[in-house]
Amino acid sequence: MESDPVTCPHCGKRNRVPAAAAGKPRCANCHQWLPWIAAAGDGDFADVAETASVTVLVDLWAPWCGPCRMVSPALEQLATERAGQLKLVKVDVDKAPAISQRFKVQAVPTLLLLDHGQILARQAGAAPVAALRDWLNHALSAGSGKEASS
Repeated sequence: MESDPVTCPHCGKRNRVPAAAAGKPRCANCHQWLPWIAAAGDGDFADVAETASVTVLVDLWAPWCGPCRMVSPALEQLATERAGQLKLVKVDVDKAPAISQRFKVQAVPTLLLLDHGQILARQAGAAPVAALRDWLNHALSAGSGKEASS
């Protein structure tokens, strides 16, 4: 399973990036880390999100949700800034009811930070990129095994 082609922010080359892989994606041309952005659903969430070699930012969203559409570019920006360190996995809650139930999603967007399937942090609602960056930095500095909430 592959995600949409990714344009390298360093050289502009378009690359195919697998949704699930053992390593981390690099540009075929300049070998810089690529933003890793993939979609997942009930059937492939474990492969795409829980076995990732990097920390995973899960965006639980819905197509009818205005705040979800507003926060999406900010999340993609964070994934680009942290290429090689972070994977963004987008889950459409309408198409993935089991994932929504598993993570007790009551509002969208809901953001989860996962390390090998374990929740490091959780945040409900949209926020500007600076606030999301602060939340992400705080959650990552808090260490694994602790759930941070905002």
